[in-house]
Amino acid sequence: MAKNDSNSGHLDDQQIEALVMNLYGDVHPFFKVYEVGYVDGDIYFYGVPTTDKQTITNSLWGKFGAKGYRFALVSELGEDVLIASPIHEVPERIWINVVLAIATVFTTMFAGAAMFGVDIFNEPSGFIKGLPFTLAIMFVLGSHEMGHYMAAKMHGMRTSLPYFIPFPTFIGTMGAVIKHRGIIPNRRALFDVAVAGPLVGIVASVIVTFIGLSLPPVELPADPGAIMIDIQTPLLFDGITRIMGSTSEMMHPVAFAGWVGMLVTVLNLLPSGQLDGGHIMRAMLGERARKVSLMMPMLLGALALYVIFVLEQNGGIWLFWSFFLLLFALAGHPKPLNDEIILDNKRLALGILTFILGILCFTLVPLTLVMN
Repeated sequence: MAKNDSNSGHLDDQQIEALVMNLYGDVHPFFKVYEVGYVDGDIYFYGVPTTDKQTITNSLWGKFGAKGYRFALVSELGEDVLIASPIHEVPERIWINVVLAIATVFTTMFAGAAMFGVDIFNEPSGFIKGLPFTLAIMFVLGSHEMGHYMAAKMHGMRTSLPYFIPFPTFIGTMGAVIKHRGIIPNRRALFDVAVAGPLVGIVASVIVTFIGLSLPPVELPADPGAIMIDIQTPLLFDGITRIMGSTSEMMHPVAFAGWVGMLVTVLNLLPSGQLDGGHIMRAMLGERARKVSLMMPMLLGALALYVIFVLEQNGGIWLFWSFFLLLFALAGHPKPLNDEIILDNKRLALGILTFILGILCFTLVPLTLVMN
C-alpha cells in the first residue's frame, strides 16, 4: 500500500500515518485498499469494494461519524475511491443553553410560587417556594430531551444539548428541544432516537408523580373571581394515585409537574410529521407512515369539534394541535440514508408499547380554566 502525502500542510508523515490508520481498520473489511492519498485534510482510499455501496455506507457511516469524519464513495478515472473528510463542527454556543436554562428556572419558579398562592410583587421572598416545582418540571422535560441526546450519540449522530424555552405560561415554560444536525443513517437509528425521549420522559414523570403525591396537597383559598385550573388526570396518573392511596382532587405542584410530563408525552407521541410519534411511525412503516401523518390533523380536528360541540367542554388544545400538525404533516419527513433496513421485532414491539403508554397518558379534556 503506497501513501501519497502531497499537500500535507503542517502534518508530518507520522501524523498523517496515524490519521490513516485510525480509519483504515474500519475501511479494509469492505474496501480492499491498494493506495492511500492525503490532500488538504482529506484521506483518499483507492481500492476495490468487496460489497455493494449501500452496505459500505451503512457499515461505515456511524464509525466514521464517531471519529469526526464523513465520507463519499466515488469513481475517478475508472478507480473506486473512498474519500474521508473531517467534519468541521460549528462550535457549540453552550452559553445559549445555559442562559435559556437559567431563564427557565426563574419563569418556572415564578409559576411554581403562584401555585403556592404567593404574590411575588407583594412578597418577593416567597419566590423560593416555587423551587420544588422548578426542579420537578425541569427534570421531566430535561430527561425527555437527554433521552434523545444520548440515543443520538450512540448512533454517531450530531445533535445539540437541550434548549429550555422560558415562557410566561401557567407552568413557566414551553418545554425543551434539541437540534439535530446532519443526516439520519437508517430507520433503526431514527427509531432509537425518537423512542428514547418519550420513554425516558415517562419514567421521569412517573417518578415525579410518586414524589408529588407523597407530599401534602396545596389548598389555596377560593377568592371570588379567581381563575383556577381544573385538570383531568390520565389513566397512568390515576393508577399511581391508587397505589399511593391519595387523591388527585388537590395536589402538590410537584405532582402537577408529573401530570404536565404526561401531557407533553401525549403531544410528542402524536404520529405526525417530525414529532416523536411521527419519527417512530416513519421508522416502523417507512413511506406508508405519510398516510397516517396526513390523517392525524383531521382526526384531531374531529376530536376537537366533538369535545366543543357535543361534550360542550374545552377542546381548544386539540383544535390548536390539529392546525399545528397539518403544518408538520405537509412538511413531510426526511428520508433516512438507508431506508431499506426494516425494524426487528423487538423494536416493533417497543414502538407499539410506547404508543400504548402514550394512550395511558391521554385525557380527553386535559385542562379547563374556571372562575370562582
